[in-house]
Amino acid sequence: MIKRIPGLNLANPIHLLAFGFGAGVMPKAPGTWGTLVAVPIFLLLQDVSLPVYLGVLSGMTALGIWLCGVTARDLEVHDHPGIVWDEIVGYLITMIVAPGGWLWVATGFVLFRLFDIFKPWPIRVVDKGVAGGIGIMLDDVLAGLMALCSLQLLAYLIG
Repeated sequence: MIKRIPGLNLANPIHLLAFGFGAGVMPKAPGTWGTLVAVPIFLLLQDVSLPVYLGVLSGMTALGIWLCGVTARDLEVHDHPGIVWDEIVGYLITMIVAPGGWLWVATGFVLFRLFDIFKPWPIRVVDKGVAGGIGIMLDDVLAGLMALCSLQLLAYLIG
């Protein structure tokens, strides 16, 4: 059953994007569902050049600051769990120059979710201390960077 969220209007393209095309309305683990939305986006981008990938990612990050900030204001909740655009961007950060194959897609997914859920330092500090769209995005950007480093280290050790 999908949750009813006061103030949410998925017919509004800002809310629709911030809620990961609707993934954020799932009753359990909306962040995980939002991260799943990122997987096909990654698969579409995995073969583009690094500058193009980073350009798209930069645009999605900047857009996310605005989308998440507007949606949080509309819902009157600082970082509503259903706002999952930040998870989409965080996963895409994790997958920068990731090795090819489903094992790495899944490993990146698990690593990102672990960093996003457990929020080790400095992610927790940012999550608690930075407000607005920047705060909503920044903790997931940091989780993505930490997962990126971990994924690259694993690839180096295995390869």
